[in-house]
Amino acid sequence: MGLLGTLVKSGIDISQKLQGNPVPAMEQQEMQLRLLLEKARDTAFGKYYGFDEMLRHDNVIEAFRKEVPLHTYESIQPWWERQQALPDITWPGRPGFFARSSGTTGKSSKQIPITDDFLQSMRDVGRSMIESLPRFDLPEHLFESEILMLSSSANLDQNIRGQREGEISGINVSNFPGWYDMFYRPGKEIAAIDDWDERIARIVEEAPGWNIGAIAGIPSWVLLMLQEIVKGHQLESIHDIWPNLTVYASGGVAFDTYREDFEKLFDREVIILDTYLASEGFVAYTARPHTMAMQLATAHGYFFEFIPFDERGVDETGNVLENAESHTIDQVVLNQEYVLVLSSCAGAWRYIIGDTIEFTNLEPYEIKITGRTKFYLNVVGSQLSEEKLDEAVIEAASGADITINEYMVGAIKNDDGEYIHQWVIVTDSEIDDQAFAGSLDELLRESNKNYNVARSKALKGVRVRRITKETYHNYLENTGKKGGQVKTPKVMPEEKMNDFLEFLNS
Repeated sequence: MGLLGTLVKSGIDISQKLQGNPVPAMEQQEMQLRLLLEKARDTAFGKYYGFDEMLRHDNVIEAFRKEVPLHTYESIQPWWERQQALPDITWPGRPGFFARSSGTTGKSSKQIPITDDFLQSMRDVGRSMIESLPRFDLPEHLFESEILMLSSSANLDQNIRGQREGEISGINVSNFPGWYDMFYRPGKEIAAIDDWDERIARIVEEAPGWNIGAIAGIPSWVLLMLQEIVKGHQLESIHDIWPNLTVYASGGVAFDTYREDFEKLFDREVIILDTYLASEGFVAYTARPHTMAMQLATAHGYFFEFIPFDERGVDETGNVLENAESHTIDQVVLNQEYVLVLSSCAGAWRYIIGDTIEFTNLEPYEIKITGRTKFYLNVVGSQLSEEKLDEAVIEAASGADITINEYMVGAIKNDDGEYIHQWVIVTDSEIDDQAFAGSLDELLRESNKNYNVARSKALKGVRVRRITKETYHNYLENTGKKGGQVKTPKVMPEEKMNDFLEFLNS
């Protein structure tokens, strides 16, 4: 088996070297836009907005941004709904799948078309990520090991028009070719189990028989799975049964609030990579060691735009302005938050995903996710991004000598009709709620001048309520948000926070 690892690693290394000098990112992006417009020129969307004319324009990007408006899910959804029944609406043909978003916002899941071209684009990004692995000097035994992907259920539903529906990770698993079965775990049979607890029980049962070298999945659920395996088999660490475990590909949410608890499960170094794989595309991935920043997938079927997350692009609640300023990749700068806008081979056009990002490097173009536009806490002028909230929670938890993976916060009115920030902290460790609230308040005052001003005016207090992980998981199960690739919001609107508190009180 040592020879197999050597051959696989050598093949990847050779492939990387054969790539030659890369095309500049801006040239790649213009090329991607032209390919997208040419492929979709005869669709209903392409004819309506005049893709033919754009392609004849001297500046195709300028023409595209002038003629095609920015789209939210609500504005493009009628086009996508027609595509369920009719061909050639926003992309040639009819999509074979529709991805249900994993539900971080809104009252119901979004349904996003998944075309064959789109599935191929995600495979291409995955291949590019694999081709970057030689930079990490990984051991050869990794390339002989199995990969455990903790996805949502691969047991997809079928709609009345014959298309299959599910979360994107389940769709990806269901489209794995047969030869993936040689190294993919937990395997399609277990991945198809709908009930999260039953699926985890099967994984725990089968785990000792696997040779896992890499794991991929959202941190909250991967952590829970690993803890159940360690507990179920009375292990000192997960490496007791998976000595070749070398890589964990995180994604979906920020990893930092989970780092300490993951490290407790390892007895040797595990390389942590980050991935940006959403229902709308495989957008970016960690491509070099000693960073979790992610290289943007600029040559894989996506055209990106970046709206400044300030008065040039959004209003005070984080909603994108109708006349928002939009930048191409050659116009972005470091240390500036942007709202990500994407056009893709799934038939998304100038689509606002809802994520905010920041560039950490421009050669190559690398990003980190800083939060969601809807997870922007600014009801009374506090202007707190998810990144700032994470930083405060991590530092406050460190000061209290505890770990906190999940939290929720919202601006609500107290009994006097004044706004306060209500926090719900998820930890099995005992804390002094009032003291912890004071610590969070002080840290945010020091790190954010807008928050400090708000605290002297309309924001009258900070309140913390601790709940156990069991209570939190009961809440997720009660709201249908338990398992796999589900992400829960860190910033809640007032109505949702009050509903959450009511659930806790009951």
